[in-house]
Amino acid sequence: MRRPGWPRSDVSAFHQVDGAVSDGEVITHFGDAFREQRRLADGAALAPLGDRTVIEVAGPERLTWLDSITSQSVGRLAPGDSTELLILDPQGRVEHAAGILDDGSSAWLIADSGDAEALAAWLTRMKFRTQATVEVRSDLELVGYIDGGTVGARVTAAAFAPNGVALVWADPWQRISVGGHQYAEVAEHPATDFAWRVAVVTEESARALAGSLDREALAGSLAAEALRVAAWRPRWTTEVDERSLPHESDWIRSAVHLNKGCYRGQETVAKVHNLGHPPRRLAALHLDGSDAVLPEPGAPVFAGDDEVGHLTSVARHHEDGPIALAILSRRAPVGDLVVRAEGIDIAASQQVIVPADAGSVADIPRLTRLSRRPAAPDPRDARDAG
Repeated sequence: MRRPGWPRSDVSAFHQVDGAVSDGEVITHFGDAFREQRRLADGAALAPLGDRTVIEVAGPERLTWLDSITSQSVGRLAPGDSTELLILDPQGRVEHAAGILDDGSSAWLIADSGDAEALAAWLTRMKFRTQATVEVRSDLELVGYIDGGTVGARVTAAAFAPNGVALVWADPWQRISVGGHQYAEVAEHPATDFAWRVAVVTEESARALAGSLDREALAGSLAAEALRVAAWRPRWTTEVDERSLPHESDWIRSAVHLNKGCYRGQETVAKVHNLGHPPRRLAALHLDGSDAVLPEPGAPVFAGDDEVGHLTSVARHHEDGPIALAILSRRAPVGDLVVRAEGIDIAASQQVIVPADAGSVADIPRLTRLSRRPAAPDPRDARDAG
């Protein structure tokens, strides 16, 4: 499952850049998180993604096999194309999530590092006689950037291309995927400008990028996470727990194909989407920053005296200030809320992402009750009239 003899160095070359501040494998910033965030948003900086891992799935049956066991339609994924998939349990709850990019010979899955080993192990168990192999590519690194700026061309040129296709994953969250559905009722989704790309690079290429780019062209995880939160983009590490349904975080938008064939959890996905409502809903919160307290993920959210949910992701945005994503009960009020952190109540302005009435989209004809139907004409009346 791991490629023997191909270990990656414990510390990426980006950690050696002057000013890099890290938390384990993750570089949080390079000295100025807000400046880095602005440059990352403009496409003028890249962010090393030490908390993401690459899984290679090779073999002639890789795509048809992945299509049969995941939420996304990938059976005909063309070389160079990207999408996203979920693996659900039999009750439709999210177990694993990954971006996927195919190069014509291998499918490359991009997963959060905390999920990668478990995802690879599950895929290996599910192979049976399928002509496919699964490997965690710990010899490779990942960097993220916003497309359309000055840094994109340099990263693409440095991307790993073992089969002639540069491995650059285009995040599908920017728009509604084919077969997907958006619950957010907004005129313009904040993901419209979130042209997020993730490039797979070798250790050598990472070292070359780290050595050739100015520090101003580098950004840490604080910057990358702030842009993600502002785009309402769910992530396995933060928005997924043991109860999560894809509907709750609007993940059907990019990771679920509603019209594809059978897969584990599909029945629940269809029932909730067509006939029911998800029991919880994701919301965006703008936090009062006057107390200079930034709550941690997991902090409880209150409506009056009632606890209605908790924070999943928190960030300081260079324009919007303190922001967060929160998973709330479906019946939580849509008005202002309060986040409790360090004994302080922090006012939170709520922006609904998934509305309480999400789901029940099927156009099912409703039969009029018998008591309300007009009485059928008596055939004897027609006979008497004749």
